[in-house]
Amino acid sequence: MPLIDTHTHLESFVRNGTHGAALERARVAGVTAMITIGTSPDDWALYRGLAAEHPGFVYHTVGLHPCSVDAAWEPAVAQLEAFWRSGPGPVALGECGLDRFHLPKDPAEAERIFAWQQAAFIAQLEIAQRLGCPVVVHSRGAFRESVELIDASGVAWDRVVFHCFTEGEAEMAELVRRGGFGSFTGILTYKSAEAIRAAAKLQGLARCMLETDAPYLTPAPHRGKPNEPAYLAHTAEFAATQVFGVTPAELSAATTTRARAFFGL
Repeated sequence: MPLIDTHTHLESFVRNGTHGAALERARVAGVTAMITIGTSPDDWALYRGLAAEHPGFVYHTVGLHPCSVDAAWEPAVAQLEAFWRSGPGPVALGECGLDRFHLPKDPAEAERIFAWQQAAFIAQLEIAQRLGCPVVVHSRGAFRESVELIDASGVAWDRVVFHCFTEGEAEMAELVRRGGFGSFTGILTYKSAEAIRAAAKLQGLARCMLETDAPYLTPAPHRGKPNEPAYLAHTAEFAATQVFGVTPAELSAATTTRARAFFGL
């Protein structure tokens, strides 16, 4: 069952020297490609190097995660476009977006930081619009604001994926109506995730992409352990049999086709 992990974070594996073993376990589990997602200048060059070391297997993105946004966000965003001028180039811009969940409790401070997030997101959308590249969106507690900023940006919605989609059917309907996509993590396998499974069904198998978001959001039956790309196989099998009612081979073919088309792999 060949699979593509469309959103993983390999930095922690590299830092602790276990990325070689993790990549091999992913291959054995059927992962034929993965996209390691940039979040700040601290990992952009690292991920470009990994993509160069593992061509056709590891791809990368660059972007400023909303939780990495501070008062000095502008110099970081100003570096992004240069990564498309040196190889191997990123396959998308992101993850970028808005996050209310991790804001401080003080209302004034929270709004100040959220305003920085919005400005950084707008600036990155402007870059993506110029480049015509896919955009990986992080949206937590800010779906409506994220959609409104994308609407205003001129970025083509068929180039937009909301990663780790955890909203419901109404929000998914908004994405589908615009032509955007949602991708799904191991949360699909959680007993409490009925609304997310319903959203996945509404989007439909032909539009579905899967991800681990490793080392976070480990699927059953490994919940409680650090996640890794190899565990995408568990999410995929669950999605096939429990969400879409298809064979694992059909799920694999559909999600792999969608991921390759969206990211241009």
